[in-house]
Amino acid sequence: MDKIYMDNNATTAVKPEVLEAMLPYFCEQFGNPSSVHWAGRMVGGAIDGAREKVAKLLNCSPAEVIFLSCGSEGDNYAIKGTAEALKDKGNHIITTSVEHPAVLETCDALEKDGFDVTYLKVDSNGMLNLAELEAAITDKTILISVMWANNETGNIYPIEEIGQIAKKHKVRFHTDAVQAVGKIPVDVRKANVDMAVISGHKIGAPKGIGAMYLRRGSRISRFMHGGHQERNRRAGTHNVPGIVGLGVACEVAGANMDRDYTFVRNLRDKLENGILSSIPDVKLNGHPDADLRLPNTLNVSFNFIEGESLLLFFDMKGIAASSGSACTSGSLEPSHVMGAMGVDVVLAHSSTRFSLGSGNSIEEVEFILHELPAMVQRLREMSPLYHRSEPTPLSCDECRMVHKTCA
Repeated sequence: MDKIYMDNNATTAVKPEVLEAMLPYFCEQFGNPSSVHWAGRMVGGAIDGAREKVAKLLNCSPAEVIFLSCGSEGDNYAIKGTAEALKDKGNHIITTSVEHPAVLETCDALEKDGFDVTYLKVDSNGMLNLAELEAAITDKTILISVMWANNETGNIYPIEEIGQIAKKHKVRFHTDAVQAVGKIPVDVRKANVDMAVISGHKIGAPKGIGAMYLRRGSRISRFMHGGHQERNRRAGTHNVPGIVGLGVACEVAGANMDRDYTFVRNLRDKLENGILSSIPDVKLNGHPDADLRLPNTLNVSFNFIEGESLLLFFDMKGIAASSGSACTSGSLEPSHVMGAMGVDVVLAHSSTRFSLGSGNSIEEVEFILHELPAMVQRLREMSPLYHRSEPTPLSCDECRMVHKTCA
């Protein structure tokens, strides 16, 4: 079996049609779109076309799309820009305990500047209580920030209902839609969203390009200074190839969404059902109703083992998966999402995320289901927490990968 990639929530490969559309803007149509001469004019239309493609996928006006470098920049801009622009109205922000670090760390920074932040709890399935959300709103609340779908569990949040609550109380509503866009419908108008952030490299565009929907008429302070780009809302020379690529990626995602949803969902369900039926002491992390999770995401904990060790075993077999968010993979702490859900610390350390894509196959799922039980059993035999008979001695390769002590 060739190498298997199931870490698409971390990043995706650039789609061939995206790369093909980008290539002319590196060497042939290379002008700066801010220039008034012919070289600048040649690429200006490409940016306009990409903006229209992004707007179509989100169901908004092209004038409401701002190009950025990535999802993290978008979350920072939406939250900090709103806080600065509306500080005369209040200093209270509501978010959740399971947001991406780009939201949580931005809110933490604002707390140090005197803002008051409410972090909503989630239940054991990782879901919100909307009554608690509405009860948290005060006359000082200026922003609600809730992700459309969770990057670790795949949980899909009731964004339309939250949008109705925000509209009722006249509070601005921001959503990190990075994981949702391209996988499920993201309609910012229907959901009463004021700001939504997307990232190109999650949907087959290159890294280093993203976009934010900003509802027309919304007050926001500039986050980047030094140029007039993006209608004076985000300074910096346009990343023309990236913008073109994002536009095409959005176009492709919209055209293939129904087909990809069904295909990837079937693969994910086969993997999920196979793991839960063939391996004992496994916990599903996320909502048990698969319809309330992204079609491509499966997060499970294998009791009595370390998730990092399992990932090393995966790597020996050419399988790429994850223990959680790529933005926190360097941390030794268990996932904050697992902690917020009340997952036991030992189980949290064993959480493993499979995030599939349209490039995966049934053969790859079957290969994992064939290899995984033996991997889990092998690691459990090494665990002092696992009651077993005499353990099988480690091979040299296993010793190097797991203990990292052999020469």
